[in-house]
Amino acid sequence: MKTRHWLIALWVVIVYALHQDVWNWSKAGPLLFGLLPPGLTYHLAYSVLAAVTMAILVRFAWPAHLEQDDPEDQPETDQRP
Repeated sequence: MKTRHWLIALWVVIVYALHQDVWNWSKAGPLLFGLLPPGLTYHLAYSVLAAVTMAILVRFAWPAHLEQDDPEDQPETDQRP
């Protein structure tokens, strides 16, 4: 496996570990914008991190063979004179 893939796999494991935030739910802190509690604020940030992670996965770890055209799926060309 390429070094890049190992780094991406490590990143996914880190993001997964960050999702387990049982330590965060008992905190009572200031509300973000006077509206969002700390746990919800954390998940808002985590959602952005998850979206960035998915963009990284698509950009660097997407299987190339899925993008290759299959000759059987190509429309037949009309070769009349």
